[in-house]
Amino acid sequence: MATGDDSALIWTRPEPGTRRPKFTRDQIASTALAIADTEGFAAVSMRRVASELGAGTMTLYYYVRTKDELVALMDDAIMSEVLIPADEFPAHWYDALAAVAERTWDVLMRHPWALQSLQNAPAGPNAMRHFEQSLAALADTGLDPAAKFALIATVDDYVHGNVLRAAEFRTTVGTPVDEEMIENAIRFAEAQYATGEFPHTQALFGDKDPRDVFPHLIGDTSERDRFRHGLSMVLDGAARRLKLSPPDR
Repeated sequence: MATGDDSALIWTRPEPGTRRPKFTRDQIASTALAIADTEGFAAVSMRRVASELGAGTMTLYYYVRTKDELVALMDDAIMSEVLIPADEFPAHWYDALAAVAERTWDVLMRHPWALQSLQNAPAGPNAMRHFEQSLAALADTGLDPAAKFALIATVDDYVHGNVLRAAEFRTTVGTPVDEEMIENAIRFAEAQYATGEFPHTQALFGDKDPRDVFPHLIGDTSERDRFRHGLSMVLDGAARRLKLSPPDR
């Protein structure tokens, strides 16, 4: 049975206290992230990380006791990338919350596997700093705590949902096209239009091939521009609903 110390979060323990430790937690986390980014999260293991570091697996256990602790280090390393330097933090609530959201989106797009694979990781110090920055963005709005939390959660939901949708789209783009399946889907849609139950969908596509319509609907904007446009809609709506002042443009 684990003792209280054995079960404590890794953040509550100092790093190994030798005068010149061979590895640091940052090195270990960085190595694990590199493996996940190139080969997927499933490739991350204590043995694999130790091998990349040129160490034995048992040596790694001296620094990180369990796979769960390794995952915690990976999550906190990602959260360190999300933090905005104090001298770059915008003064206005709208710009500050937008900056936090955009930086989070950029980081998660670099590590798209993280949303699902690290969702059960315990919050580390950098995750707490990220939440603190989100609260700091709303500090001068006059919102009560519940309203602040709701707005932060709404923005987070948009960011995370957008990243997941982008990841799905990238996977689809990389998948060989099954022309027969697409043709069957088009014929099915046309049959449904004939029922008269889908007038708005039919009006959207008209008589054109959906494969030609979708690119026109999306336009030539980048993923990041589409994300920022949607974010502005979320924040503009929040400003009106919560009676917050918009930025002075």
